[in-house]
Amino acid sequence: MQIKVFTISCSEKNEANEELNRFLRANKVVNIEKQFYILNNDAYWSFCVSYLPSQSSSSQEKKDNKVDYKSILDERSFANFTQLRSLRKMLSEQDDVPAYAVFTDVELSLISQLEEINESNIMKIQGIGEKRMERYGKKICEMYANLNKQ
Repeated sequence: MQIKVFTISCSEKNEANEELNRFLRANKVVNIEKQFYILNNDAYWSFCVSYLPSQSSSSQEKKDNKVDYKSILDERSFANFTQLRSLRKMLSEQDDVPAYAVFTDVELSLISQLEEINESNIMKIQGIGEKRMERYGKKICEMYANLNKQ
């Protein structure tokens, strides 16, 4: 996962808005943090975009339009990601729903990078709300903890 920061002046008519829009269309966005601030009597928006680069913008290999998480994640995170995917599969089979309805691969990759995989940290990930946390997050935390006790 990579980040890019955009700063856009609210008072000037410039290409920064279009540059941001082109970038968002061209990449798989994982998270956007935004901040409004005033500097020297001018107002600005600053956007920090976490993203997975598209095939055309990086040397990252994709197969069948799927992200190769082994090349993106460090060794520890990828091991966590692999465990989380198998837990997600069990939960999706139990509820007879597609795996992405439990958590998407992007969400699992973000969870796998957490220092500690617990409910409060997972809730900080954009796109994961209380309903999914209640339905799947608690279970996946418990299953993950039990798996790693062995």
